[in-house]
Amino acid sequence: MKKIYIILTHTGTVLSKIVKYYTKYEYSHISIGLDKELNRMYSFGRLNPYNPFWAGFVHEYIDKGTFKRFKNTKTEVYSLEITDEQYGNIESIIEKMIEYRKKYKFNILGLFAVSINKKVSTKNSFYCAEFVKYVVENAGIEMTLPEIIKPQDFRNQRNMEIVYTGLLRDYNRGERTCLNQ
Repeated sequence: MKKIYIILTHTGTVLSKIVKYYTKYEYSHISIGLDKELNRMYSFGRLNPYNPFWAGFVHEYIDKGTFKRFKNTKTEVYSLEITDEQYGNIESIIEKMIEYRKKYKFNILGLFAVSINKKVSTKNSFYCAEFVKYVVENAGIEMTLPEIIKPQDFRNQRNMEIVYTGLLRDYNRGERTCLNQ
């Protein structure tokens, strides 16, 4: 058995504030982590921390890029125990996306369609919650997720445990509020 991590964040950027306004939820972004330290954390978001319009598949870091720029990013980190096979499936999906990263695009239309309760999707195009849903479903992990997906929909999934809440920058510093570790 292995663990993956579901990371909900809110950076406070203009786009994250718009998403938060429409969804009425605390967190506006979601990532999937393959290790406890979150060194292998992936999502669809900004490719350049200074340009919100250039987005796609990203390897995210707590202390680099967008999360470094937005130091007061709030987070909730959840763990989920999965089988070795499911973990291997996730690694394969991520590795393929890394290899072909240029063919993946950010689904900006899909992101804004969520605000009017519509689904808009195109091939190889995701916003953050669509990406995480795609990964877990294609890895064979059972979750009860709606068709029109938002980051908040991952909270309270069966067998997920919250392990941290606080500022993302403090996650690996020992200053965190550990819950169930």
